[in-house]
Amino acid sequence: MATHHYNLSEQFEFTGKAKILSIVGIALGAIAIVYGFMSGAHERTFANLLLMAYYFACVCMSGAFFLAVQYVAQAGWSASILRVPQAMAKTLPIAVVILLAVIGAGLFTHNLYHHWADPELLVEGGPKYDKLIAGKSAFLNIPFFMSRQVIFLAIYSFFAVKLSQWSAQEDLVGGLNYYRKSFKNACIFLVIYGFTTPIFAFDTIMSLEAHWFSTMFGWYNFAAMWVSSLATIALIIILLRKAGYMSWVNNSHLHNLGQFIFGFSIFWTYVWFAQFLLIYYANMSEETVYFYKRFNNYEAWFYINLILNFLTPLLLLMDRDNKRSENILMVVCILVLCGHWVDYYQMIMPGIFEFGTKVIDGKPGSGFGIIEIGTALGFVGLFTFTVLSSLSKKPLIAKNHPFLQESLNHHL
Repeated sequence: MATHHYNLSEQFEFTGKAKILSIVGIALGAIAIVYGFMSGAHERTFANLLLMAYYFACVCMSGAFFLAVQYVAQAGWSASILRVPQAMAKTLPIAVVILLAVIGAGLFTHNLYHHWADPELLVEGGPKYDKLIAGKSAFLNIPFFMSRQVIFLAIYSFFAVKLSQWSAQEDLVGGLNYYRKSFKNACIFLVIYGFTTPIFAFDTIMSLEAHWFSTMFGWYNFAAMWVSSLATIALIIILLRKAGYMSWVNNSHLHNLGQFIFGFSIFWTYVWFAQFLLIYYANMSEETVYFYKRFNNYEAWFYINLILNFLTPLLLLMDRDNKRSENILMVVCILVLCGHWVDYYQMIMPGIFEFGTKVIDGKPGSGFGIIEIGTALGFVGLFTFTVLSSLSKKPLIAKNHPFLQESLNHHL
């Protein structure tokens, strides 16, 4: 299969139905958020904003991580599909600004992180004094917390944008200089990313339940964000192929993406179960309360989480032919993305809505309805609009990538 069979200047046009639907999604999200605040459900609205802002940022962060892994591994198979994760990576600064705004507003209004951010918890002898939270105050205090958020997310954004820019420069001038620069900086980025993403997950999500901690939580979150990003990349590529773009992508490329989704879905399950088993086996009240709340107040979501994120990819992607099928892989990607929304919902809601804060059908919980669905649609629309807008600004293939020929002739 020769290079000249393909149009290496092919460019995606972000118009028509995709653009309209993304704008409609953003509008519905804005309406749902306004409705949430107007109806007095401030805490619930902030919880959903945190869920989707975190999800948005994590998928874009992992897009940059995908790029870095390909450079460091010197992978050839993926050279022709890098424009998709590059578009996700270039969107990361927007996701970062939104996430920081949600976290900052949530702290200011006490609708998020109120289990440790309330200064009265640190006043010894006061009515709210909490010895355990006071002992963690050197780490869990607002200035240090926000500083970590800003520094980590700024570093991720810097490398994400630079890896995309260097690829664009490589297209213009050719040669290996920009590839070598990408390789070197990808190595640096992976070291930083590996050490800081667990801390980022501890801060953003685990600190919602500041009395509880798990050393597995960072890797559990890493697995979730990585699988979600892989599913997003595969889904965008499949939809582009169905729209007549990226004809050079063949079933072998889909097979590779399917293998990644299958393998890391199993890894997510392993980490999830390892965390669960250790807490179950220890049977200590300060540990088991985490799963007790989820069993009692969010039991249906608990099992839906396992069905979508473990059983679905296990059963549907175990077969080799299924990994190579556009339609089956597309269905799995959609279910996995919905599954990890449920996963984040399980992480966030029980931590914000403690026992007794809101009673629904005789049980404390957060509720589910317009706010949840609308906020999710809004962020899906925003992600679609920003990523596809970025994708439309340059050709869909990195024509001067040194391993492009290997990718165009990739067959398993």
